[in-house]
Amino acid sequence: MNDLLPFLVVGITTGSVYGLAAMGLVLTYKTSGIFNFAHGAVAAVSAFVYYDLRTLRGLPWPLALAVAVIVVPPLIALLMERVTRSLAAGTAATKMVATIGLQLVVMSALLAAYGGAALDFPGFLPTDTVTVIGVYVGIDQLASAIVAAVGALGFFAFFRLSSMGVRMRAVVDDPDLLELSGTSAFAVRSRAWLIGCWFAAASGVLLAPQLGLDVLLLTLLVVQAYGAAAVGLFSSLPLTYAGGLLIGVLAALATKWVSHSETFAGLPPAMPFVVLFVALLVVGRGRLAEIGGHRPAPASRPLVGRATARILAVAAIVLAAGIPIMADSKLPVYSAALVFVLIFASLQLLVRTSGQVSLAHAALVAVGASTFSHLSAGAGLPWLLAVLLAGAVAVPVGMLVAIPAIRLSGLYLALATFGLGLLLERAVYGTSWMFGATNTLPAPRPGLFESDEAFYYVLLAFAVAGSLLIALVGRSRLGRLLRAMADSPTTLSTLGLGVNVTRVTVFAISAFVAGVAGALYAAQGQSATGAPFLSYTSLTWLTVLVLCSGLRSAGPPLAAVLVAVVPAYLTDDTFAQALPVLFGIGALLVALYEAGAARRRGTGQAPEEPSGSRSDERLDAPGPAAQRLTAVRKARRAQAGPTRVRVGVGLTKEVTR
Repeated sequence: MNDLLPFLVVGITTGSVYGLAAMGLVLTYKTSGIFNFAHGAVAAVSAFVYYDLRTLRGLPWPLALAVAVIVVPPLIALLMERVTRSLAAGTAATKMVATIGLQLVVMSALLAAYGGAALDFPGFLPTDTVTVIGVYVGIDQLASAIVAAVGALGFFAFFRLSSMGVRMRAVVDDPDLLELSGTSAFAVRSRAWLIGCWFAAASGVLLAPQLGLDVLLLTLLVVQAYGAAAVGLFSSLPLTYAGGLLIGVLAALATKWVSHSETFAGLPPAMPFVVLFVALLVVGRGRLAEIGGHRPAPASRPLVGRATARILAVAAIVLAAGIPIMADSKLPVYSAALVFVLIFASLQLLVRTSGQVSLAHAALVAVGASTFSHLSAGAGLPWLLAVLLAGAVAVPVGMLVAIPAIRLSGLYLALATFGLGLLLERAVYGTSWMFGATNTLPAPRPGLFESDEAFYYVLLAFAVAGSLLIALVGRSRLGRLLRAMADSPTTLSTLGLGVNVTRVTVFAISAFVAGVAGALYAAQGQSATGAPFLSYTSLTWLTVLVLCSGLRSAGPPLAAVLVAVVPAYLTDDTFAQALPVLFGIGALLVALYEAGAARRRGTGQAPEEPSGSRSDERLDAPGPAAQRLTAVRKARRAQAGPTRVRVGVGLTKEVTR
């Protein structure tokens, strides 16, 4: 037991800060219905503000700390409240994309301003050690744990006993009734966002001395809070704080237990994601009702009609065929863009067609890349067979990602898939099953197409074939079922159609295309590595796809150009660093537009349909519930085929009803 005490103490000190951050996250979610993916970005902003004022400008540490923790959070809280209020009528995906876009903006801006290297954080707490139950503990760690515990206790008492705490609970249940009682729901939500941002800011400056001043690490703080919030069922503040302690202790103990194991060396940092994934699966949908309700997706009509989208897609193929003549030294950039066409097409099948939000897509592409290397360079299989088998191996992983989709939906499905993607990244990428300790594996090109120009046309053929496959799925009976499932999965189940089978099927198809894309990505660079496929890459891909989703089938090619081609032509570093910020702002604006369109439809002010689109052919078209139900019934009758009816004595004929 004495051997475990140091790890328990360390786990409690760090876990208490995780619990503090998670309580702020849960508070804002309970009062606004918005799960703030940018919560960790708030912590990072406060930590960097303190660093800037203390180190770069030489202010006394009490003044720098007061500005970072007391002055900055209210400004962020006002912005967050205003944005989230505009998102109230949006879908779960719309709300997630908006806060993910905010996170991308903040993270990219901090990286541009301070760089990606870790900086020395100017600590403000004493670093001497004291003995606690026979274990030496730093005073700074002990103070952090005490501050977090006192803050959590005071917050719980405030939420339960004070009149404002009662109003915060009331604004969740019925904001209109709260307004009738003479209390402003805006004021209540603003105070909730203020407290949540204060907690995030405090967590950032308390963890920065332990983690270092690193943009990505501090932004990932919120991921630790995800697991703690899941333990508290995204509603209970005491259980949320206890979840933070649990994650801290488990991560510390895992460090001791797997310290000599190469296979499980990545388990300690992945422990929060294990807790998140397991908690969401064990609890299930019954006790995880989404605050603010569930609204079907998609939320708005595309910007162009079907005919226009097809013309744009064909034009993109024609232009791509002539790229080798004009690209010259930039040809590898366009080759990479062709791979991204497949990646975005497979993601669009999930997000826009079936309404399933997956944040583990980068992990599926990484599985395809590593598998291709093992099969082609390792086992010596023929190149084309290795590519197809790489896609096939990604299918069971995609079906594993689909397991949460059977029990969860909306926000909780996104969190579960994000946790699974992070788990694969932290615990599996570095093993011999994938990229190994060197994180780099050889990936050959086919013998007859080794040159850049020849291999470009191979990638073009795969991009066209994969896009056609996704288009055929969208126009097939399965596509109609997917759109009906996105519109109303309950209605689909009531009509006797297999929702769970449909969900698993769409994840499997998307995973196959993503796995093939991973193999082609590795072959294009002639090496397979996990560096391009980090979990936060999935968030970036989602924001860019949403930014281009109004173009229907032309969306994936445009998204591929934005991700792969545009940065290669930005010779000015300032513009290159500003590009992710523009992606985030664009995704936020699209989310706000879709939420506004949904709000207008709720008041009978539907936006005009663009020319070329036909709402009578679309199961995802917004309209009355009866119209959507009729569309689903048509899909079911299409499955049954023609029916023989009696029209007279001895006469029958086939009709389709």
